[in-house]
Amino acid sequence: MEIHLKIIGYMLIVLALIHIAFPTYFNWKKELNQLSLMNKQMMVVHTFFIALTVFLMGVIFVVGGKDLIETNLGKKMMFGFAIFWSIRLFMQLFVYSPKLWKGKTFETFIHIFFTCFWIYVTTVTWSIFFK
Repeated sequence: MEIHLKIIGYMLIVLALIHIAFPTYFNWKKELNQLSLMNKQMMVVHTFFIALTVFLMGVIFVVGGKDLIETNLGKKMMFGFAIFWSIRLFMQLFVYSPKLWKGKTFETFIHIFFTCFWIYVTTVTWSIFFK
């Protein structure tokens, strides 16, 4: 199970680093200009902290996998991670509109890839908690 945490951890680190490209890829300079200053800054700050959280979670999975699996505190942390990733999977399936990806090759690939990834992360975290 530790190998699964390392795989997930490295993938989360990569995902966090991909957030660096979000402002350019999503054309935030133009898109966010339509928002109030408060909403614009919340978008930027929250995206930074989401990326930081995902990065640090990835680091914890990579360097602390054994402790997450074998210790009482680790099991409690896995419970929290399992809830977090279960909610993220729910959002992927039921909150994002299919209009964002249906009929678009790249976006459909990304949607399917991340749906599978969130299922994998959710399954691993819950299985460690219940082990």
